[in-house]
Amino acid sequence: MPGPDIITMGCRLNIAESEAIRDMAADQDDLIVINSCAVTAEAVRQTRQAIRRARRDRPDARIMVTGCAAQTEPETFAAMPEVDAVIGNREKMEAETYFPSSRRTPGSLFSSTSPSESGMPAFAGMTEKVKVADIMAVRDTAPHMASAFADHARAFLEVQNGCDHRCTFCIIPYGRGNSRSVPAGAVIDKARELVAAGYKEIVLTGVDVTSYGPDLPGSPSLGLLVERILNGVPDLPRLRLSSIDSVEIDDRLFDLIAHEPRMMPHLHLSLQAGDDMILKRMKRRHSRADAVRIVDRLTAARPDISIGADIIAGFPTEDEAMFARSLALVADCRIVHGHIFPYSPRTGTPAARMPQVDRAIIKGRAARLRAACETQRADWLESLVGTRQSVLVERSGLSGHAENFAPVRFTTAQVPSSIVSTRITGLEKNMLIAQEAVQE
Repeated sequence: MPGPDIITMGCRLNIAESEAIRDMAADQDDLIVINSCAVTAEAVRQTRQAIRRARRDRPDARIMVTGCAAQTEPETFAAMPEVDAVIGNREKMEAETYFPSSRRTPGSLFSSTSPSESGMPAFAGMTEKVKVADIMAVRDTAPHMASAFADHARAFLEVQNGCDHRCTFCIIPYGRGNSRSVPAGAVIDKARELVAAGYKEIVLTGVDVTSYGPDLPGSPSLGLLVERILNGVPDLPRLRLSSIDSVEIDDRLFDLIAHEPRMMPHLHLSLQAGDDMILKRMKRRHSRADAVRIVDRLTAARPDISIGADIIAGFPTEDEAMFARSLALVADCRIVHGHIFPYSPRTGTPAARMPQVDRAIIKGRAARLRAACETQRADWLESLVGTRQSVLVERSGLSGHAENFAPVRFTTAQVPSSIVSTRITGLEKNMLIAQEAVQE
């Protein structure tokens, strides 16, 4: 397919924004864009690795690095000889970013004029190679939201960006800025466009999705937005939420998750730890009991729901007893989609100044958490054998995901992007096997 190569690291929000970049730079066949992640030191290392690989594979291409790692440490990527430009998270949503210099509007941020001549604040990150402005000054979000999703059967729709919370381990607010929400009317219009284009599932995404609304007139909640989408886009069969903060699930959102059949029975919770002292040192806003309580309520109201969670292994000061409580949380919260992050210090965060856990211990604890999640997941998948599942078929036609986000493999090819009803007859290599399927 002509157009730029987009290499996406990290979260679903980056996936959505990469697709917007693909549209803006559609005629730039000589361009490679690496949309980076800064959530861990390992993510930054993988970004550097992807840059070097891209340069080896395409020595004549223009390479631009953007995303959270580019925003928080532009100097790291500016120093790499493989990189032609480092672009901030706000600047990456400007179409002119991706034009060759001969096509840029005179006086624009991305022309050859200096920041002061262009009328933009002269931040330290504004040079000819580096275009990274102050993300904390950004007040709008996602005028583009999303458009096309070349490699996905589902669409990721950005409804929120940024974060007002300051968890002690997290650098992301400094990569994304303060929380800001997309007005419901714009979200509904985009959802209608996506459904008209053939998408049968939309995933609402953002940095801190459950903080949606306080910056908008009337302070609407995420639950109200979901309700308005379901009412305003009646032809949308499936609506899913990306990672959310469990403490911000209000009664309206809970009722929709529990009782609305078009809301998918799958939640990914930002839990991070299962020990109250560690949660306090992380500056999280929930306790262990809060996490267990919301999962108990959700599973009681909707028994088919599946739970995913982010958990950090080896946060500073974590001892074996504290870790044991996080390990037990996997079973207590029935976590079948586990994302385990070995803690790595991020410069500029309070946790980086706390007493650190030995790296070998962190690695071992992460492995034990992953093993616990894998055991929980295997038991869950086994329990689904013999059931009927409604599956969204991926672009290959050979696999898909059930409403609870269980992975399904078909023995015969299905129509891509269709929703089929199927009987699960087996389990192989952590994928459910479907012998027959009927389009819904």
